Amino acid sequence: MANYLGVDTDDQVVNTLTFKQAPADVIQSIYHISVTLSPAAVGGASATTAEQTFTVQGLRVGDVVYVSKPTAQAGLGIVGARVSAANTLAITFVNVTTSAITPTAGEVYQVGGIR
Repeated sequence: MANYLGVDTDDQVVNTLTFKQAPADVIQSIYHISVTLSPAAVGGASATTAEQTFTVQGLRVGDVVYVSKPTAQAGLGIVGARVSAANTLAITFVNVTTSAITPTAGEVYQVGGIR
């Protein structure tokens, strides 16, 4: 990993990354998972949020996760993501309209994580 600021190795694989600032957190892994999801409808009251859970193998409680929905849908967004239990991804959707919106079924979401 030559020419990367703060990385003192040319190894192709970095096993851990420790930050020298307090608190000294250690990144054990950074990962990317593609997963096909079919979320349920998100309610019709104005500015409704709904958390839905999905099985995603390999997730651990405490992981920091980021989720990307592959397409945009008017009035629908993702406002949060977390690992609620081992192998369980919880995504909080928001619907800013007054009608229910069902996220497109069978889409491949991208999940990035840091452990």
